[in-house]
Amino acid sequence: MTFEPGREFAERMDAQDDLAHARDLFYIPRTKSGEEAIYLSGNSLGLQPKSTAADITQELEDWQTMGVAAHTHGRTPWLPYHEFVTNPLASLVGARPIEVVAMNSLTVNLHLMMVSFYRPSAARHKLVIESQAFPSDHYAVESQIRFHGFDPEKSLIIVEPRPGERTLRTDDIEQLLEDHGQEIALVLLGGVNYYTGQLFEMERITRAGHKHGCYVAFDLAHAAGNVPLRLHDWGVDFACWCSYKYLNSGPGSVAGCFVHERHANNSQLPRLQGWWGHQKETRFNMTPEFHAIPGAEGWQLSNPPILSLAPVKASLEIFDKYGMKALREKSVRLTGYLTFLLDQIDAASFSIITPRDPLQRGCQLSITLRENGRQVFERLHAAGIVCDWREPDCIRVAPTPLYNSFMDTYLFAEVLKTQLNAMKTFTRGK
Repeated sequence: MTFEPGREFAERMDAQDDLAHARDLFYIPRTKSGEEAIYLSGNSLGLQPKSTAADITQELEDWQTMGVAAHTHGRTPWLPYHEFVTNPLASLVGARPIEVVAMNSLTVNLHLMMVSFYRPSAARHKLVIESQAFPSDHYAVESQIRFHGFDPEKSLIIVEPRPGERTLRTDDIEQLLEDHGQEIALVLLGGVNYYTGQLFEMERITRAGHKHGCYVAFDLAHAAGNVPLRLHDWGVDFACWCSYKYLNSGPGSVAGCFVHERHANNSQLPRLQGWWGHQKETRFNMTPEFHAIPGAEGWQLSNPPILSLAPVKASLEIFDKYGMKALREKSVRLTGYLTFLLDQIDAASFSIITPRDPLQRGCQLSITLRENGRQVFERLHAAGIVCDWREPDCIRVAPTPLYNSFMDTYLFAEVLKTQLNAMKTFTRGK
């Protein structure tokens, strides 16, 4: 697509955008002066759908008027409540319904999955993550390694970019697996790296890992609701994601988990057990023997928090309405347009470290500033731009197709240019 400079192009693109009306389904935060903020931080916390309050209120009313009876007689009964999001979740991540479940939080789910899929031995004990993995992933895998009596210094492999590069090459991941695959128990990468915004070639990495007998898994916190996924077809062993970023389900809302169907009835996989993972037909017989539900549901521990799951249901209805194909097409246009606009600004001030190839990125562009980065970020914030700062020098910007416009993207670039020029003037004046 050919982009053009100037405000008129952004206006024209918004007028032609079939998804423009989706913005009306969300509350847009406002600045102190009462104007709509330019909200480009959906990679940290998605905006609230206007339907969310009604869904939560319904459950509060059913609790108020029915009490415990709402488990079975509520308008959306609580007992099977998590099942109401199963099909939308499966569609979102390219899975079969038996392979997905909404439960817990992201890091809890990663730990539960590693109980089953990270089973180190003297010969095969290594675990692979990417450099600049999200810190909680790093904490989780190190603690799992230590829990099993191994030393992270020897058992944790961190895949690094080549010297002078900021993102990983799939060739290098494949070569690592070729060289050390027989020692690797689990490969656990972010589907989209939170810092650089790089989208990994998950199918290719999964194939390479399985070739050498490794389990392969992904943290999809920055991928679910951002990029199209085909977890079943790719053969991924397990994946976990949160729902408060691109899935717009509110802070700390219920996370999601995928376990490939081939593991659905594998009784040899150890797991931590809880009663919500017990077969539904006999769960309330209250016997001590555990019989797992086949599939991802069998990894559940406790009944889900309904007031936190209601926003997940509300948000997934929006994704079901529009579909990832249309959202991805707009996302590619938005990030392409933002890249074009940033290229018109003095390149000596910053670098885009996110891959320029749309096939290697999602909604997010990560911009590293060569100097005064924090001050520039604070000036953006003061100007009504909501984006994200990550130490030491990175501004993350995520034009999200459900509620961001081309005008949002244009105005961000204009304000960034203004603030960069202002900082140059300020620095020269010192």
